[in-house]
Amino acid sequence: RRDIKKHASEVIVGAHCGYAVLRGAHVYVPGIISASKFMKAGDLVSVYSDIEGKCKRGAKEFEGVKVFLGNGISELSRSDIFSSSATLNGMGIRMIEPVYLSPSFDNVLPSDLFLQNLPSVVVSHILNPQPGERILDMCAAPGGKTTHIATLMHDQGEVIAMDKIAKKVKKIKQNSELLQLNCIKAFCYDATKALSVEKREDEQEGPPFLPESFDRILLDAPCSGMGQRPNMAYSLTLKEVTSYQPLQRKLFTVAVKLLKPGGVLVYSTCTITLSENEEQVAWALKTFPCLQLQPQEPHIGGEGMRGAGLSLDQLKLLQRFDPSAVMLQGMDIASLQDSREEDLISLANKDCIGFFIAKFIKLNSK
Repeated sequence: RRDIKKHASEVIVGAHCGYAVLRGAHVYVPGIISASKFMKAGDLVSVYSDIEGKCKRGAKEFEGVKVFLGNGISELSRSDIFSSSATLNGMGIRMIEPVYLSPSFDNVLPSDLFLQNLPSVVVSHILNPQPGERILDMCAAPGGKTTHIATLMHDQGEVIAMDKIAKKVKKIKQNSELLQLNCIKAFCYDATKALSVEKREDEQEGPPFLPESFDRILLDAPCSGMGQRPNMAYSLTLKEVTSYQPLQRKLFTVAVKLLKPGGVLVYSTCTITLSENEEQVAWALKTFPCLQLQPQEPHIGGEGMRGAGLSLDQLKLLQRFDPSAVMLQGMDIASLQDSREEDLISLANKDCIGFFIAKFIKLNSK
């Protein structure tokens, strides 16, 4: 929404808090960096995000680079926030006019609902896990796709979830417990080292694993994240962006070796670059003759992008979600009121993060 009136009283929040507000959250006290000099509880305030991290905590004004997030009502005064010796928690600003009309789903039926972006939901259906199978989710945190896979299997079988950061593995376990899923086993482990060349004597159920141990594998790979939205700024350098392709190939190589003949491998990213998506598919088909691209069901995104040497038939088997395909920039609610309901539903279904999905089957052990 572009027509929101800004107020003289300003509150500056950090980038992470800003992302949460764009997705429907209120502003909680730990996220507040600065506030206007005379701000009192009950004041109407405009909330901005400091995207470069240059605002000093407790500042009374900030003239640096900031992005407008919307308006809210302060629950506390400036002195309440910055003069207290104790660490404050709880809501600081109740958002009443956010720039994005995204409702907050925080703590809405937490044991029954798990909020995901549309392409993330699609990925698990494309993997199509079956009850009783052994599934590997290689880069699983925070566990949205992991728990969805387990749910689609009716919690029957085994879902191995890995992530190399302990805090994130803890989150996978918390989400599994919250949704009362028992077939998920989460491990803190570097997935590039998940392949064991020698049979182990122990009965350890965790990684590393022997070749051809899994019926289906999801590689939702670490990526440059250029498809994430709503977003305010992108901070990665060119060197950081280009570092993902070799990492993805290491993970992919391990995945192919861990997959049983006849098994399914789904590769996905939340980015839009050719090098992390279609180029990876072309490399995989050339490097691993045992792999064959498969059609995806459901297929509600667009086809793959040209430029990586894939045939038109191969591009049709890929699925790419492209936010730029939705022409909503500058439109407001009034301009949408005369639209047909089916057109609005079509727009809403296309309005998602940038995402890429490829599905392979492993034909043999070679």
